[in-house]
Amino acid sequence: MKKNMFEEILLNQINIPINLLKNYKEIGLNEEELAVILQVYRYLSEGNSFPTPNEIAESLTFNVEKCIEILKNLMQKNFLTIEESNKDYNKLSESYSLNPLWEKLYMEIKKADKEEVEDDSSIFILFEQEFGRPLSPFEIETITVWLDEDVIKPSLIKAGLRESVLMGKLNFRYIDRILREWQRKGIKSVEEAREASKPFHKNQPQKTYKKEKRDTSIYYNWLEGE
Repeated sequence: MKKNMFEEILLNQINIPINLLKNYKEIGLNEEELAVILQVYRYLSEGNSFPTPNEIAESLTFNVEKCIEILKNLMQKNFLTIEESNKDYNKLSESYSLNPLWEKLYMEIKKADKEEVEDDSSIFILFEQEFGRPLSPFEIETITVWLDEDVIKPSLIKAGLRESVLMGKLNFRYIDRILREWQRKGIKSVEEAREASKPFHKNQPQKTYKKEKRDTSIYYNWLEGE
């Protein structure tokens, strides 16, 4: 009896792409929109190609009006489309299509991953331009650790470099402190880093950093203070 019950549970499932659950925020979806998409996806898998807003809202916590609003937003943002066909005895019928969502999810994420890889190599060039000299092996290793071991996004590392230039403290120890602080606060994007830095900038005089005075020392003990 129990065995048959579990078999029924296992059969009564749909496959939800992991990429959708992991990256919906990256492509511009919020949780309410994701919930509606999952319900549309469920109905499509069950053979109902054009569920009504009432049917979709039945399994959600918000009302039909909200569901209609979200469906409109999804179509305006090109995550969901309505397709017409006349396969059924020349009778015009409509159905939802999630193909735009899958294209955004897999094509745009793939493109972002490619840009991220290209961004890795440009980091070293940017650091050399800002420091006005080639990087030492120690400095190259430091950046590599940020990327590979700490898994800090290249865009955030560049933001840390820009922050150090802005504050007139262009050295690897200061940049490392910035990145560690952002990690501690759970900051994962340049926009979040910019917002976190605004209060600090308001209370600090900005310095004009002269290139000839840059600190080119590379052997820091990062555990010690200034």
